[in-house]
Amino acid sequence: MPADSPNPPAPLVACHECDLLQHDVPIAPGETARCVRCGAELARNPPDSLDRTLAYTLTAAILYVLANAFPLIGLELQGRYAEVTLFAAVRNLWHIGMQPVSALVFVTAQLFPLLEMLMILLVLVPLRLGRRSPRLVAFFRLVLSVRPWGMMEVFLLGMLVSLVKLAHSGSVILGTAFWATAALILILTLAGRAFDRRVLWRMSHPEGA
Repeated sequence: MPADSPNPPAPLVACHECDLLQHDVPIAPGETARCVRCGAELARNPPDSLDRTLAYTLTAAILYVLANAFPLIGLELQGRYAEVTLFAAVRNLWHIGMQPVSALVFVTAQLFPLLEMLMILLVLVPLRLGRRSPRLVAFFRLVLSVRPWGMMEVFLLGMLVSLVKLAHSGSVILGTAFWATAALILILTLAGRAFDRRVLWRMSHPEGA
């Protein structure tokens, strides 16, 4: 097709499952584009993607504060009651000589989720304010590289296994931080599904949209 054609061909996108090249055609809000060969999801167009993702991320930030400010669990044993926060659990693991485990819990359950939320906000807030920069794309790739290291769900699952064993010794009370952590995992998942990466590309490269 000539370079000055009013309708240039749609860009090509490769299926991440079968590598078939297909045209990246526009899709309506709420619709999903799938591979014609294997049916894998190629792209989604969530309605109000930017605003919804920003709202989810701000909610996640509030839940993160609650998850670290309030007790995680409480244990009542023989008339005595003790409770622990997430940071206190990390500190106690360090003091009893389990430094590798303490560092792993801190990094995966506290540090990387916090970095993920901060970096998402650093990407979305400029977009919401209409500030376009090609560097946002590279920064968002950094967000995607950090995301797999946030393993709060693994930490929560391991803690549940431990609580089942502790329940035979005394009364276990799930604290505010436990429910905040569970909600945080859900909200971060929703934020990831609400964001359309093509919005980031179009707003950062308007000349190529």
